[in-house]
Amino acid sequence: MARFFSSLFTLCTTVALTALLACSQAGAQPAWPGKPVRLVVPYAAGGTTDYAGRQLAQKLTELLGQSFFVENKAGGSGTIGTQMVARSTPDGTTFLVNDTAYTMLPALFARLPWEHASDLLPVTTLLQTPVILVVPGASRFKTLQDFLAHARQQPGKLNFGSGGTGSSAHLQAELFNKEAGISLTHVPYKGAGEAMLGLMAEHVDMLISATPTAMPQVRSGKVRALAVTGSARLQALPDVPTFAEAGVKGYGVMNWFGLAAPKGTPPQIVDRMQKSVAQALADPALRARLADQGAQPGGMESAEFAKLIRSETQQWTQAARLAGIQPQ
Repeated sequence: MARFFSSLFTLCTTVALTALLACSQAGAQPAWPGKPVRLVVPYAAGGTTDYAGRQLAQKLTELLGQSFFVENKAGGSGTIGTQMVARSTPDGTTFLVNDTAYTMLPALFARLPWEHASDLLPVTTLLQTPVILVVPGASRFKTLQDFLAHARQQPGKLNFGSGGTGSSAHLQAELFNKEAGISLTHVPYKGAGEAMLGLMAEHVDMLISATPTAMPQVRSGKVRALAVTGSARLQALPDVPTFAEAGVKGYGVMNWFGLAAPKGTPPQIVDRMQKSVAQALADPALRARLADQGAQPGGMESAEFAKLIRSETQQWTQAARLAGIQPQ
């Protein structure tokens, strides 16, 4: 009998240890990030999306003790880099730095090389910025009213630059055309940085830009700011009126910049990244740098960010239709 109970005890102990080990192995998650993490910016260097990605990469490298780096993959109005991320292995080593333009793509392309609604998982927002209308520093236009008066007198003569056909600056300028009742000619560049250089060289008359891209040039006097979106003036540019103050009350667009992951990325990695971004954006020094560029920190939770993307996709699809832009 003693031998029976001894054997039974041994059996029960073995079963219990085996079950405990199995549960431990099932619950264990691989350490993340275990190797360098790539943040793909689907545009050329020099724009606000690139700026947001590089600010984040630097801070996450400090926080998580692993290398986070930006890779620019420009082309196709952001579709080349976006497609690359959508097709990447969903192991937490590749993320997309996307922006407002991502929600415009369904209005511009009859067919995208990935499923817009499901192939990328919204992770979080990085920052939000107003947009600012700028003209060359030597421009004859001192106010938005001056610019609008000339544009209305000579329809189609003035032009505007953008980071490319289908970029956020393109559609935002088309919406401005509609709200202001004017007709400007579009001049696309290969990125927001190149568009700003074109403006400074006076190759274009106007540019609508996210504030971080324009702020250094405004402060240097190389470009002149005529109006900024938002309900109040920017603390960083107190002398620049809002569009409403300048007479275009219906124009209130804002830019956001965020992170997305390939479909299938483990939920715990998405959650860890969201929380890490929020922690990075809580840094006082980083918040001060963003405020100096007219930007507000993000950190939105994934579900809320997904809701924002759905809402803005509908909004920009409608805006493109009203502007007469047909998907190609």
